[in-house]
Amino acid sequence: MKQYLGFALKLAFSAALIAYMASTFDLGDAAQRIAQVEGLWIAASVAVFAALMVNNSVRWLIVIAAIGARLKFLAALRMLYIAAFFNQALPSTIGGDAARMFFSRRAGLSLGAAINSVMLERVVAVLGLILLVVATQPFLLARIGDNPAKYVFPVLALGGLFGVGVLMVLDRIPDNWRRWSIVRGLVQLAGDAKRLFLRPAYAIAAIALGVVGQLLISVMVYVLAKALGLDAIDLLDCIVLIPPVILITTIPISIAGWGIREGAMVAVFAFVGVAQSDAFVLSILFGVVNLVASLPAGLVWLASGRSKSVDAGTSESSGN
Repeated sequence: MKQYLGFALKLAFSAALIAYMASTFDLGDAAQRIAQVEGLWIAASVAVFAALMVNNSVRWLIVIAAIGARLKFLAALRMLYIAAFFNQALPSTIGGDAARMFFSRRAGLSLGAAINSVMLERVVAVLGLILLVVATQPFLLARIGDNPAKYVFPVLALGGLFGVGVLMVLDRIPDNWRRWSIVRGLVQLAGDAKRLFLRPAYAIAAIALGVVGQLLISVMVYVLAKALGLDAIDLLDCIVLIPPVILITTIPISIAGWGIREGAMVAVFAFVGVAQSDAFVLSILFGVVNLVASLPAGLVWLASGRSKSVDAGTSESSGN
C-alpha cells in the first residue's frame, strides 16, 4: 500500500505541475509548432534515442566486467531497453532498475552482481552528468550571469565525489554488524565499487560513456528544438543547459521526471530568450518521444514471459 501511495503522490505531483504551468501562458503558438513538426526530425530524435540505448548498454557492460561478471551485448541492450519501457511507459512502482536486476539475475549473474552492477551503473551515470555540468560551468555562467544557481552544481559535484568515497569504505563496517544481510550487501557493494573506481581503465571508460550519454540527451533535445522551429536554441545551448535539467529530474519526486523536467526547461531556456510556452512544449515533446520510442520494448518484455530469449544463454559468467 505504501508503494502504491507513493506512486499516486508522484503522479499527482507531476500532473499538478504540468497543469499549473500550462495554465500560466498561452499555448496557441506552441500548439501550431507541434502541428508543423516534420516526421524526419522526429525520426532523427528516435535515432539518437537508439544511440543512447547502445551507449548505456556498453557502459553497463563495463561495470559488469569490472566486478568480475560477464554478459553479452545484445542481452544487455534488450534488458536496458525493457528498463526504459518500465521507466517511461508503465504506471508501476517496479522501476527500470529493478527490471534490469531481475533479468540479469535470470540470465545467470549472481544476485550480488545483478544488484551491484545496476547500482554502480547508475552511480557512473550520475558522475558523468555531474562532470559534464562542471565542465560546462563557464558556458552556463555566461548564460545565467550572477545567479545563485551557479553554486549549486559545484556543490553537487563535491557531494557526488564524497558519496563515492563513502561507498568504497563501507567494507570497513565492523564484523559484528555483518550478521544482517543488508550490511553484508553493503560490504559487497563497497568491494565492487573499489573494483570499478580504483581501476582506471574501467573507471575512465565507464564515466566517459556517462558523459557521452548526457551529450546524446542534449543532442536529442536539440533535434526536437529544430523540429519545433526553435532557431533561438543552438547545440551548445542544449549541451550547457540540459545536463542541469537532467540532474534536477533525478530527484525521485515525480513520475519519470514529468513536471519537474518541464519546470526546469522553462527556467533554463528563459536565459537564452526562449518563450515559456516554447520551452514547455519542447519538454513535453521530449518526454513523448522517449515514451513512444520505449513502447516497442513492451513487446520484448511480453515475449520474454513466454520464452527466455531476453536472457537465456546470454550470460557467459555469473561473476561474484
